[in-house]
Amino acid sequence: MKTIDEIERAHPDLTALRRDIHAHPELAFQETRTSTLVAERLRGWGLEVHTGLGKTGVVGILRAGSGKKTIGLRADMDALPMPEHNRFAHKSTISGRMHGCGHDGHTAMLLGAAQYLSTHRDFDGTVVFIFQPAEEGGNAGARAMMQDGLFDRFPCDAVFGIHNMPGMPVNQFGFRAGPTMASSNRWDIVIKGVGGHAAQPHASVDPIIVAADMVHALQTVISRSKNPLDQAVLSITQIHAGDAYNVIPGEAVLRGTVRTYSVEALDKIEADMRRIATTLPQVYGGTGELDFVRAYPPLVNWEQETAFAAQVAEDAFGAEHVLRDMPPFMGAEDFSFFLEAVPGSYLFLGNGDGGHRLESYHGMGPCQLHNPNYDFNDELLPVGATYWVKLAQAFLAKP
Repeated sequence: MKTIDEIERAHPDLTALRRDIHAHPELAFQETRTSTLVAERLRGWGLEVHTGLGKTGVVGILRAGSGKKTIGLRADMDALPMPEHNRFAHKSTISGRMHGCGHDGHTAMLLGAAQYLSTHRDFDGTVVFIFQPAEEGGNAGARAMMQDGLFDRFPCDAVFGIHNMPGMPVNQFGFRAGPTMASSNRWDIVIKGVGGHAAQPHASVDPIIVAADMVHALQTVISRSKNPLDQAVLSITQIHAGDAYNVIPGEAVLRGTVRTYSVEALDKIEADMRRIATTLPQVYGGTGELDFVRAYPPLVNWEQETAFAAQVAEDAFGAEHVLRDMPPFMGAEDFSFFLEAVPGSYLFLGNGDGGHRLESYHGMGPCQLHNPNYDFNDELLPVGATYWVKLAQAFLAKP
């Protein structure tokens, strides 16, 4: 795979940068060290820098020629609230925090592209480098940046993002037009009964019995109510009720998530859940209430921009490194907010089979995202940076 020579020579520096960010993980809207590092690098390369969008977001502006077109390139910066079990030298220095999703690598790749383009302005237009906070955990840093005027202040004709993909061959690019990642939604159902002594259940309305019945009833939303041609997931992930052996509690709580690829399917599922949550408890003499929070919308890649991005990858690295019809999956991503506002595409870059993790003594095999033994594959850094450069140059091609 041919990368840009100058970026390849910068590979050791990009690796050191990525590992420094990995060792100092910061959670959503707390990325002060990372955003300061990003802003200082961009300023040092002569970019126009704007900070404070979405609290800790950073935007770098690079112009060349007289072209009016603008492309946005995005990397996320936040880490996860989870422990790291790796033993390599660049492991997290902060207990309970870890770059377990590769945002350290995403940031380093985009910085590598910014550095190269700052000294090789062989394009005609404007590149907007978007370093986004708070992608994880439903915090919607993308939406926060937009609420702070991201696309009003820096209008983009198209916007693109990259995510690494463990288990996908290293240096393999994956593209998909249309629905690509699911909406992310969380819900709580509160069941209220009548508490009492466990030896006298006839004098109570047992919310645990209601909750047990509701677990089964909710499964029919997917298996019997949803159109089988619509893909969706409804998972119950928490049940809470009571704290004593001899007391029937007065309340039970169910919590979980719903994932869909379309808003229409989501509307139907939420309506069915609300009907079950409110009416089923009444059969037992209790009451129920559903709180349904729509966190991230489905990520829907634009057709034309996806085809363009895939062609750039083929031209740069060869068709053998490009998968144009990558299967969708039920993970969620707040880049979906960007794609609701601006044409664009979100693509994937293979993180490999895990061989790069041998130095951490965890053996071979892909280590999935959000796993305490995950690590970004540094071999991707010059590949991702080269791709960003090629994409910007192609989109902003000189006349």
